[in-house]
Amino acid sequence: MSHQAKLRVRGRVQGVFYRKTAEDMANSIGLSGWVRNMPDGSVESLAYGTQEQIEVFITWCKQGPSGARVDSVDVEWLEPNSEDEIKPGFAVTW
Repeated sequence: MSHQAKLRVRGRVQGVFYRKTAEDMANSIGLSGWVRNMPDGSVESLAYGTQEQIEVFITWCKQGPSGARVDSVDVEWLEPNSEDEIKPGFAVTW
């Protein structure tokens, strides 16, 4: 069954390759979705996949790449919407 979660990662997460490494991690476990920088310095992500895949991604997001300092990860589990166009793969958006 497909699940959907929105994540907001706070800390030193911009300028440390957080988005690129999150993209690589998500693609390696088969998630679909996106990751982007936010104006407040946080990183936001929307992940589609199985609950297990998303939980693996959340665990990774709490650590991030070696240059990051993650202070918090807020997770909002969303109801999958059949009207959403879910494209395969995970990408950095601007």
